[in-house]
Amino acid sequence: MRSGAIELARRLMTATLLSALVAGCAGGGDKRRPSRIAKSAPKAKPRPVMPNDAAFRQCAAGLNAAAVRFTPLPNESRGAGCTLYGTVKLLDYGTPTTNLGPITCPVAARFTAWVRYGVLPAARLLLKSEVVKVETFGTYACRNIVGNPSMAGKRSEHAHANAIDISAFILADGRRITVEKDWAAGSPGAEFLRRVHQSACKRFDTVLGPNYNAAHYNHFHFDMGGRAGTCR
Repeated sequence: MRSGAIELARRLMTATLLSALVAGCAGGGDKRRPSRIAKSAPKAKPRPVMPNDAAFRQCAAGLNAAAVRFTPLPNESRGAGCTLYGTVKLLDYGTPTTNLGPITCPVAARFTAWVRYGVLPAARLLLKSEVVKVETFGTYACRNIVGNPSMAGKRSEHAHANAIDISAFILADGRRITVEKDWAAGSPGAEFLRRVHQSACKRFDTVLGPNYNAAHYNHFHFDMGGRAGTCR
C-alpha cells in the first residue's frame, strides 16, 4: 500500500508539470510580448534662410517706396558656384514682363526704374505708343560667361541672378520692337533701342548689346557685377 501511494503521488506530480508546460506553450504563464521597433519622428526640414542684411533691407524698402510688388526669396546655394543670395521675385511694377525668375534686389530696383523712367518715356517720344510688355530671356541661369574667350570658364552674373537679358518690347499699337531685328534697321525702332540702351548705362554696372559681341546680337545684358562703366 505504501509503495502504491508513492507511485500515485509521483504520477500526479508528473501530470501537474506537463500541464504547466503545455499552458506555457499555449500562451499562458510567462509569455513575452514582441518587442516594438521605435519609430523616430520625421526630421523637420530646415527653415529657409531669408535675406536679412542691412543692404537688402534698404533695397527692399526702396522697392516698397516705389510701389513695386515683390516677394523675398530664400538664400540658396545651388552648387557648382551658382547661388541665390538677396534675391526677390518681382510680382508687379506696372509693366508686364516675361521670364522673370529670381533676381537680386539691386538689379530688380534698377530694372523697374529703367522701364518706368527710361523705356516708357522713350517709346512715347520716339514711337508714339505705349510699351505694354517687356520681353526678356530671363534672369537666373547656372552657366558660364559666353562669347568672351578672355573670361572662359568664369561664372556669369546670371549664375547669381545678378543679371537680366532684354530681348523685345511690345507696343500698344501692336508693334514688336526687337533687339535682333531693329537694332541696325535705321528706323525709329533703332533710335528707340539706342536711347534705352544709353539710359540703362546710367543705372547698371554692365550693359552689353549687339555692339559688344556676336553672343549679344539679339538682346541687351544688364548686371550689377561690379564692373561699373562697361557700356557697349
